[in-house]
Amino acid sequence: MAAASRSAGPEHASGPASARLMQIGEAAERVGLSIRTIRHYEEAGLIVPSARSEGGFRLYTESDLDRLAVVKRMKPLGFTLDEMRDLLTVLDALDTATDQSELLDRLGMFHTAATTRVTALRDQLALAEGFAGTLRAKLDHHTGPTA
Repeated sequence: MAAASRSAGPEHASGPASARLMQIGEAAERVGLSIRTIRHYEEAGLIVPSARSEGGFRLYTESDLDRLAVVKRMKPLGFTLDEMRDLLTVLDALDTATDQSELLDRLGMFHTAATTRVTALRDQLALAEGFAGTLRAKLDHHTGPTA
């Protein structure tokens, strides 16, 4: 069992020969998530490492990183873990389904929800920028404009 040494790298673990495998630290860095967050998403059933090294380390592929990127992009829009899981299921099934009409309907609902949430965030941002501008004007009025 000691044949796959640490220096051999994760790409020597069992799994698809053509897929480059990376440990959780590299995956976290590449996607811009913490290791703790990735483990949480695994516990929630959103992501499953494609392989494990002989030492039991989680190993991820580019496809796994793509899934993590979807989850990362849904988070600021306020999607729940269940909604994230549902969208990932839809995206997975689209590639192999013979009848895609129901899946496309569900994907369309996610698109509508995402668009609605983006609009709400833009409205909030405009309100926040207006407030910050008001404070800047008060500061400038009392202290003079800053360079």
